Amino acid sequence: MTLQLLGDRYRMIRVLGSGGFGETFLAEDTQMPSLRRCVIKQLKPIVNNPQIYQLVQERFGREAAILEELGGANAQIPALYAYFQASGQFYLVQEWV
Repeated sequence: MTLQLLGDRYRMIRVLGSGGFGETFLAEDTQMPSLRRCVIKQLKPIVNNPQIYQLVQERFGREAAILEELGGANAQIPALYAYFQASGQFYLVQEWV
């Protein structure tokens, strides 16, 4: 893990978990005065097929929209702060609880 900022914003603190499809990190948001802590979920698509990659991208966007809606309406679901792509990988940034 590097000390560079992910998405020019998030500084990784430590790995919380990892699996076959990605990793989960504890991070801090360097653009917030409080350096708010957050969880970053990284999805690493393992496909070299552009059609499958596009399908993963579409589903990732739908998942982010659902998480945004559910997190805002339900205190038991962490709020979604952001989602983005970087270097062919997908990221969800959520509330650290």
